[in-house]
Amino acid sequence: MAFYSSGVEYGIHSLMCLVDSKGDGREMSVREIAELQNVPYDYLAKIFTKLSKAQLVESTEGKGGGFRLAKPADQITVLDIVAAIDGEKSIFDCKEIRQRMAIFDEPAPAWACEGICGVRHVMQVAQQRMEEALAQHTVLDLARRMFRKAPEALPIQIEEWIGNRRKDA
Repeated sequence: MAFYSSGVEYGIHSLMCLVDSKGDGREMSVREIAELQNVPYDYLAKIFTKLSKAQLVESTEGKGGGFRLAKPADQITVLDIVAAIDGEKSIFDCKEIRQRMAIFDEPAPAWACEGICGVRHVMQVAQQRMEEALAQHTVLDLARRMFRKAPEALPIQIEEWIGNRRKDA
């Protein structure tokens, strides 16, 4: 079972679509992004509602309308996207098992309850490190990484695809 929803993956890739090969922002409709990535439009529209509420994207006016990044791509982290789509998630929910051993009388002895549970501490450190790692990567980082490994023709193909799509609309 995945910890984060598939919406997080869709959201990250979608925001990468809003960055061109030079690192500049671009405007696209949710329908264009869904078709370009071959993902369900209805699901992506719900994700964009969340991204908009989190002020990561903003809607644009004009023929067909669309979305653009609400701030520069180097200021939107993967953690921002995760929080916008899946909300705050804790990787661990401590049930204080250490206090419920069958050999303890009610209430558990003070030594069993002192300080933070060692298991909880380890899991909190893991949560903190995971969030720090997600905060270190931006939409711009990911877009640049994708364009670096892609053939030189990819940015041209994307621009042509968007242009043709809009011409036919």
